[in-house]
Amino acid sequence: MNDDLETGTDGVVRCRWGASTPDYQSYHDDEWGRPTTDERTLFEKMCLEGFQSGLSWLTILRKRPAFREVFADFDATTVAEYDEANVEQLLDDARIIRHRGKIEATISNARCLRSLWDDGHTLAGILWSFEPPEPPGPERMAEVPAATPESTALSKELKRLGFRFVGPTTAYAAMQAMGVVNDHLIGCDARTPCARLRNDLDRPQRT
Repeated sequence: MNDDLETGTDGVVRCRWGASTPDYQSYHDDEWGRPTTDERTLFEKMCLEGFQSGLSWLTILRKRPAFREVFADFDATTVAEYDEANVEQLLDDARIIRHRGKIEATISNARCLRSLWDDGHTLAGILWSFEPPEPPGPERMAEVPAATPESTALSKELKRLGFRFVGPTTAYAAMQAMGVVNDHLIGCDARTPCARLRNDLDRPQRT
């Protein structure tokens, strides 16, 4: 029996982490690994993965409503206009992670994204251009890497473009979250729906 999978009282088989709390269960079932090309969603996931660095993802997930509120629902055009007064205001807001470097990186990353758009590029085109070949899928959590050659290359490219708090591990976590890779374990009921969505996805082209 694979003890990295857990069957819930609803009969659904999940990756063990996805069954550990109601917050994780909803995120695991409805979001994690489901492919997206939406610019706002991708920007949010990248920023929140940056805030998660060194912390529990559950902490970030529970604070996500507040993050969305203070960062204008992660509208990059709006966040790009934040100034030092906004930074100080955010540092006083106990509902979010009050880390100056991460807050300033979110604003800086919004400006980078705005510049990309101005030049006719998209974040989706960049992120999906680093999609790796589809592997058979992990059977155990120990098989899921913290970083990959693709996430390392993506991190390097994002940094070249001016993005911050986008190291290889953070980049891979973002790739998992946005469905660029499908790391639901074999046997998890969410794996097949995510795979189908990936198969049907019209990949954005990098321009």
